[in-house]
Amino acid sequence: MSKGTINVAVENIFPLIKKFLYSDHEIFLRELISNATDATLKLKHLTGIGEADVEYGNPKIEVKIDKEKKQLHIIDEGIGMTQEEVEKYINEIAFSGAEEFLEKYKDKNGEDAGIIGHFGLGFYSAFMVAGKVEIITKSYKDEPAVHWTCDGSPEYSITKSKKKERGTEIILHIAEDSTEFLEESRIRELLVKYNKFMPIPIKFGTKTETLPKPEGAKEEDKAPTREVDNIINNPNPAWTKQPTDLEAEDYKKFYRELYPMQFEEPLFNIHLNVDYPFHLTGILYFPKMTNDMSIQKDKIQLYQNQVFVTDNVEGIVPEFLTMLRGVIDSPDIPLNVSRSYLQADGAVKKISSYITRKVADKLKSLFNTDRADFEKKWNDIKIVIEYGMLTEEKFFEKAQEFALYPTVDGKHYTLAELKEKIKDAQTDKDENLVVLYASKEEEQHSYIEAAKERGYEVLLLDSPIVSHLLQKMESSNEKLTFVRVDSDHVDNLIKKDEDAISKLSEEEKETLKEFLTATIPSEKFSVQLEAMDSKANPFIITEPEFMRRMKEMQQTGGGMFGMGTMPDMYNLVVNTNHELMVEILNTKTQKKKERLVKQALDLAKLSKNLLKGEEMTAFIKRSYEMIK
Repeated sequence: MSKGTINVAVENIFPLIKKFLYSDHEIFLRELISNATDATLKLKHLTGIGEADVEYGNPKIEVKIDKEKKQLHIIDEGIGMTQEEVEKYINEIAFSGAEEFLEKYKDKNGEDAGIIGHFGLGFYSAFMVAGKVEIITKSYKDEPAVHWTCDGSPEYSITKSKKKERGTEIILHIAEDSTEFLEESRIRELLVKYNKFMPIPIKFGTKTETLPKPEGAKEEDKAPTREVDNIINNPNPAWTKQPTDLEAEDYKKFYRELYPMQFEEPLFNIHLNVDYPFHLTGILYFPKMTNDMSIQKDKIQLYQNQVFVTDNVEGIVPEFLTMLRGVIDSPDIPLNVSRSYLQADGAVKKISSYITRKVADKLKSLFNTDRADFEKKWNDIKIVIEYGMLTEEKFFEKAQEFALYPTVDGKHYTLAELKEKIKDAQTDKDENLVVLYASKEEEQHSYIEAAKERGYEVLLLDSPIVSHLLQKMESSNEKLTFVRVDSDHVDNLIKKDEDAISKLSEEEKETLKEFLTATIPSEKFSVQLEAMDSKANPFIITEPEFMRRMKEMQQTGGGMFGMGTMPDMYNLVVNTNHELMVEILNTKTQKKKERLVKQALDLAKLSKNLLKGEEMTAFIKRSYEMIK
């Protein structure tokens, strides 16, 4: 037996390990199983190249709980260690890695949430949950087995062991404050969370398997059963295979494996597979989207060599794709670093660009292969594409070929197709191409109909970021402007050379405007007189495009500062050619004039969905009185 002292530069490192990473102390199991996996894969490599003269077989990793002894065992059939290797890898290298990690991050005052993974902490993470740790190990080489013990102080002991089988067993004597890790349900939860797709089978207990009934068995006879290893993981997940080896059903099956509580099928998937200039594999899925971007995020799982790291992939995956689901696995993503470092890392930037390009190429391919199906799915995927167009310039450029602009009539155009379609009817007197759109089809129905009667196409753009997107489109396309159908009366939406003639004289218009301005609340409406078709409504409420758009942009992040809290601004466009204006001018009593104006104003509010509460009650009462 030999004893020794670990060279400690950081005073009381074991309490520090426990205290510093307490919020994340469950990762000890991930670390120990990662080590066991590495030991097994190293043996596979050595036997493959003929350097280890042993049978590799079908090794597995086993996790066992001994509740009575308060022990947790992690057992592998891997490469094992000699006494010399234990001294080197456990007492020197592994410990110095833990020490270096703590030295780097212990003064962050709880800022460790910014550290993505704790790989490299390795073996000594065991002391976050154990008061004492034992290693019983036998090398694949013909050397005696070794038993290493440490009770959480810098002292350790090494003795010979009687272990006959190749591999390593780690025994954790679970501390009193960590007894949750003696519960089967808790360990299963961690194994599923971190090790669900590890490349070596992980056994956790046994399960009963039902066998086929033998020939000639009666119907009432019970089917035979047997106890088999309960393998907790899938060592060969879909993303580790070549796309040519997978069918559509394999991708769907893997999606259900990733998200067992997700009952809707994904719309389509993108298989990532790159070897240069970095290594990355993965599968991304487009689920059905809602317009609420906040509930979509953090669904992509990040792995490093099939070990789960995090589902907060900000900085690695372009922000607009964080709304997707799936898996990304890369050994080239540095994990012991803060997010700010990550975002500046060259390899990560290349990975992010690659994923953006791959997604854009897949979308273009889907659009070209089956446009009708792509159009059918547009509403479910548009929020991701529009967000990507806003935030990633390269994606914006590629998206011009597949981004769609749907109309209120259910047609879909690319921007190039739309420009060609509307250029004759919707070019104004200054040679600007004016694209009309609605954001709420039902509320803006009367405005949409007025525009369609003129032969105009009206788009339906209803995502929450549409104001930002239109601003981007206008700045990227000369002589192109987007105008919402309710931002002005139909004659002013697309200004042509001809001006309509008013039936009222200048004096009558002045008299009418004075009366309307005095009767209609100026804090809510700006009154403007326009000569329109006599069949058009007498009063039309519009929202100025610029003010409304800036306000919407401020509310969703961006736009002009302070605009988001400003009250809604409306114009009341008065049709001077409507017969009601003549009646208002000719009515003798002030009371009747006011009643006519209020009724017409309330009707305009009603068409704009602005008539509510007390005003609606008064309008209904007044309307009944008028038809008595």
